[in-house]
Amino acid sequence: MTYSELPGSADETPGHSGRIKDSLPSASSNVAHTLVNDTLLRALLRQPTDYTPIWLMRQAGRYLPEYNATRARAGSFLGLAKSPDYATEVTLQPLERFPLDAAILFSDILTVPDAMGLGLNFVQGEGPRFERTVRTEDDVKRLAVPDIDATLRYVTDAVSQIRRVLTDAQGRQRVPLIGFSGSPWTLACYMVEGGGSDNHRTLKSMAYARPDLMHRILKVNAQAVTAYLNAQIEAGAQAVMIFDTWGGVLADGAYQRFSLDYIAKVVAGLKREHDGARVPVITFTKGGGLWLEEIATTGVDAIGLDWTMNLGVARQKVGSRVALQGNIDPSVLFAPPATIRTEARAVLESFGNFPGHVFNLGHGISQFTLPEHVAELVDEVHRHSRAMRAGQAAC
Repeated sequence: MTYSELPGSADETPGHSGRIKDSLPSASSNVAHTLVNDTLLRALLRQPTDYTPIWLMRQAGRYLPEYNATRARAGSFLGLAKSPDYATEVTLQPLERFPLDAAILFSDILTVPDAMGLGLNFVQGEGPRFERTVRTEDDVKRLAVPDIDATLRYVTDAVSQIRRVLTDAQGRQRVPLIGFSGSPWTLACYMVEGGGSDNHRTLKSMAYARPDLMHRILKVNAQAVTAYLNAQIEAGAQAVMIFDTWGGVLADGAYQRFSLDYIAKVVAGLKREHDGARVPVITFTKGGGLWLEEIATTGVDAIGLDWTMNLGVARQKVGSRVALQGNIDPSVLFAPPATIRTEARAVLESFGNFPGHVFNLGHGISQFTLPEHVAELVDEVHRHSRAMRAGQAAC
């Protein structure tokens, strides 16, 4: 296959319309052939790509005026997240603005404990809160894996609908769709604390004083997350991501017992192929740089990194075992456009001209980010990574 036949080549914009490939290189035989732009999936599988793909955590969110308009129509965040029509609309909004290389399902990591009957709501100025917490032996005994089809059908319906809208009448899909869930530990953080926490005192007290209760919660959560992600895969998610947002608050040793071991259990239970294509799995532990080599043994295809980790060092640690995703500091997007481009190049060059890099932020995008600055970032990642590949080819 020549350069001009690959997605995003000279007469095509990555993430937008273009010719469908008649075939893929032999290394990519396990990637769906109906994708116009399959660059993300190939990068996650550590296969050569013509440029570095980019998507952004929280790319559909409050920094976009069109998102805020849709949320106003929905009446609330949960009204937005629990409507497949609204979820589809906001999932696609960033793709209309930017030539991103993936769509990510619009939802929330707390849908699973909400489906367990804990009563999720969002309080203005406070964030998510649960009506009921899981703290006592009786609370833990009542905890059960929810019926995914009965309680979270709105999520799988949204996945199916997004796939349909991403696909044209000829069956050509613009970009792949990523599904996601919170990790068992991160879900437990909210379930025990009842919402967000600065110090996780109640949670950590349970983990150390009553590890039996904590492990029971985590076991149920792992089973629920596995079923939830598999349901998303069955509905059409072409990659899935496990957000371990609060894994980094744990001490070494405790992280392995309470977070990583349960991520590994989830990964082991996932459907890794669907409709004849490999379904890559990404995990992201904020503050998890200390444990990269251990995370790489869980069976995931890619590890997301926060902005505190040097990508080159991370690549040396994990070698070719996994792809890496990240990891520019989200605050860089508040800088002038020239600085954004400089910092983007620095991240790309830190990883080097090797297969297996997906460009992303080191955490979710801020609601105060200017959309024009996101456009600068996306353009520079595509432009400079192409130049890096071309330079390598010329050598």
